[in-house]
Amino acid sequence: MSNTYRAIQEECLFANLSLPKTGLVDLTFGNVSVADPLNRVFAIKPSGVDYSRLVLQDIVVLDFEGKVVEGKLRPSSDTPTHRYLYLHFPGVRSVVHTHSRSAVAFAQAGRDLPCLGTTHCDYFHGAVPVTREMTAAEVGGAYEWETGKVIVERFQRDNINPFKVSAVLVRNHGPFVWGEFGGAAVERALALEIVADMALRTLSLNPDAPPVPAHLLDKHFSRKHGANAYYGQR
Repeated sequence: MSNTYRAIQEECLFANLSLPKTGLVDLTFGNVSVADPLNRVFAIKPSGVDYSRLVLQDIVVLDFEGKVVEGKLRPSSDTPTHRYLYLHFPGVRSVVHTHSRSAVAFAQAGRDLPCLGTTHCDYFHGAVPVTREMTAAEVGGAYEWETGKVIVERFQRDNINPFKVSAVLVRNHGPFVWGEFGGAAVERALALEIVADMALRTLSLNPDAPPVPAHLLDKHFSRKHGANAYYGQR
């Protein structure tokens, strides 16, 4: 194992090992990747390896063209989706995919995750979108690459800023979440599951619960993000 990609491999390993601690993954579901956009490479969890056995040498590194440049194991089967997001959302440095249960419920229902309260506003500036159903041709072809395509298609169709809504629900599948580094992306994936659970409970009490008012959404999101953020310490 060389030192060329060690920094992103270590960050990737740490982020992947943190996933089971959050309760976001069962069995070997889920994966985290971490990119070095300057050198156009990214590190990702190997396919099907149990988190309890995952070590630094297992982390696979690929270039942005999809060629393995370090590692002996097969990368995650979701690797093409991660790669598509890095190519089309410049500035993203980490992508997380889970099958967390409440978020998956919205994905399986084919329903956007509505922004109903300030916890959601703190992380996502509006509803988290769900993609359209994938066609038989898309699923039967380069399935994981096509998954990335339908994600980007939804953001482009509705002019959604991927840095204000840094998550998506893939129809019938589950969430993909991204961020500026591995730990931030994992935290956002956990936040997504929390607000999805809150939304399920809210909608069970009031199926017609309205979205949070725009002025409250803007206030809570801007407290934590952007040039005028003032939440937390300097």
